[in-house]
Amino acid sequence: MLDKLKKHISQNFPFLEKSKLLMATSGGIDSMVMVHLFRELHYSIALAHCNFQLRGLESFGDQNFIQEYANENEIPLFLTQFDTETFAQDYKLSTQIAARELRYNWFYELLETENYDYILTAHHADDTIETFLINLSRGTGLEGLLGIPAQNDKIVRPILPFTRAEILVYAKENNIQWREDSSNASDKYLRNKIRHHLVPLLKELNPQFMESFQKTQSHLKESQELVEDAAIMVYQQVAREEGETIVFDLNQLLRLPNYRSYLYQWLHEFGFTAWEDIYALVESQSGKQVYAPNYRLLKDREVLMLSPILQEKEVEVYFIEKNVREVNFPLNLTFSRADDISGASNSIIFVDQDKLVYPLILKRWEEGDSFQPFGMNGKSKKLSKLFKDEKISLLEKENCWVLWSANQIVWVLGIRQDERFKIDNSTKNILKIALQ
Repeated sequence: MLDKLKKHISQNFPFLEKSKLLMATSGGIDSMVMVHLFRELHYSIALAHCNFQLRGLESFGDQNFIQEYANENEIPLFLTQFDTETFAQDYKLSTQIAARELRYNWFYELLETENYDYILTAHHADDTIETFLINLSRGTGLEGLLGIPAQNDKIVRPILPFTRAEILVYAKENNIQWREDSSNASDKYLRNKIRHHLVPLLKELNPQFMESFQKTQSHLKESQELVEDAAIMVYQQVAREEGETIVFDLNQLLRLPNYRSYLYQWLHEFGFTAWEDIYALVESQSGKQVYAPNYRLLKDREVLMLSPILQEKEVEVYFIEKNVREVNFPLNLTFSRADDISGASNSIIFVDQDKLVYPLILKRWEEGDSFQPFGMNGKSKKLSKLFKDEKISLLEKENCWVLWSANQIVWVLGIRQDERFKIDNSTKNILKIALQ
């Protein structure tokens, strides 16, 4: 097992050799074998143990076992204790998810504060089978059938190719001591039911089940790579990025024979789960939306727009004094004298400066705002109606700023100037305002 691990690391994780490694150590057979192997290979390691206080005195027995082992072998040790059940109740999480959140948050904190490079966990081949079957039973995409990845960012799982049987043999041959977790014998959790009943049955039906499963995993990973490559190529034809917003062209998307698969591949990493709602969005009317925890997908005429959900903010108001010539926040605006009005556009307006009341006010539009659109002979119009007529998307409306003089709108920036500040025969001082 030692030679196999050495070869595995050399081929897949050569960066570990010169790294400071933090080893997640529960005291169970898997983590104790992993620690022993890395000590034999003379890596720079430290142990990190979490006491979740879920098994009474047994949890503290695990902690004491790790402390004694670290002291006897002169290995740096980091310990912490969590009130896992209270955390789970406060955040409405299952006990398992709560423990995972607490554990990994603490591991990453240690990486930063103690200057370690990677976290090593003792997941092995049987864990991958169990994860595969759990995901299969719940319904999953291709990535859910890939099991446990060998590396996620700073988390590395170096003994993933080894089976539980191999680990047990190595532990006995090398007289490695470990602690048994009594909860592993219970069928309370789905993973334990699969471990105790389903996997043994599969191995009974096919004595070469583990080898067959690993071959299947390899084929699935190859297929996933093909899917990802295809998704990238099609994405370049269908999508364009506008700042933090991704815009999907529906005309291009609907030409694809399996556009649903592409949508899933592009969107699942943003946290979406309501896939039938997303697929229905393609054929729905403009303005319909589907939400993920931090993102939303909006149907706007011939496109789908993916954007972060804006957090609620206090009303932003910015004042612009008469002598100001340039504003750099929240928008880039310039103010300059002009002799004529050539070059007017949606991003450049010319106003009668003597009609302005300073300071000018710059703020986002609000429901109920109205103005007199340039060229409409003094007729009033609500901004909400203007947006509808101009076919302004919901995202554009949310980011629309308005320039005010006292209680009158001067300019709906980038869209329309107000009639009341236009240049006429009585104008003596022309002010050019440009949106960069």
